[in-house]
Amino acid sequence: MKKVYIALMALSLSVSVLTSCKDANDKAKEASEEASEALEEAGKDLKEAANDAIDTAKEVGEDAKEIGEKALDSLEKAGKEVKEATKKALDSL
Repeated sequence: MKKVYIALMALSLSVSVLTSCKDANDKAKEASEEASEALEEAGKDLKEAANDAIDTAKEVGEDAKEIGEKALDSLEKAGKEVKEATKKALDSL
């Protein structure tokens, strides 16, 4: 009878360990899936942030180009005014 009792206890312990291992495996699999989803989401966020940075850089570039064009126009206008003023000054002499 003792041997049967010991065998039943060993069997019970084995089943308990197997169940525990299966639960641990399931939890590890679930954690792995969650980590994968989190990494995928982080990748999407990074891509979106990079695209936003590129868009901002393009806008800044366009603004800088526009400012440069305005500055060039102002310089051309100032050059013409100086040329006219010089011509008038020379004509008055």
